[in-house]
Amino acid sequence: MLRFAFLLVAAALAIATCSAGYVYGRTIPFAAQWPLYEALRNTASIIFAVVGAWLAIVYPDRFRFTLGGGNEKKPAPSKSMGLLLLPAVHSTILLVLLLLAGVVAPLVKQVGFAQANLEMFRGLSYAAVCFLTWWQIVIVVMTLFPAEALQTQVSKEDALRAIDDQHTKLRPRRS
Repeated sequence: MLRFAFLLVAAALAIATCSAGYVYGRTIPFAAQWPLYEALRNTASIIFAVVGAWLAIVYPDRFRFTLGGGNEKKPAPSKSMGLLLLPAVHSTILLVLLLLAGVVAPLVKQVGFAQANLEMFRGLSYAAVCFLTWWQIVIVVMTLFPAEALQTQVSKEDALRAIDDQHTKLRPRRS
């Protein structure tokens, strides 16, 4: 429920930010926008690296098997691996889009239509950086989901242990 509420609020704020980004971004030159694209690229790269490291630490057997190392039998599938993998997948897609933006933007500047409609393209570019920023925020929050799942599992185990301890205290001892 909390995840859904976060995504709903993030979506509403993203729509508002992207709309404002288009309207007010029309006066912001692309050279002033580019550092925002670079910051997003750096953040996405860091998240990709960190999540990749988590996966390699938490699921070393799965990586060895997948990459053909060793003659071990196939490891059991894990539902939680997808929870860890999802931010890396999103960061990869974001990185691809940001890398393409760096290549495509100078080319678009050379097109006559873009030069004639410079304000519109600046607004679209700023709206895009607003959208990508919100997407990055969601990705950063998604990296917390595995920690939440771990905390929930540990809490369940603690509760079961406490119940078992109470049950043991109440059970009469046989001589």
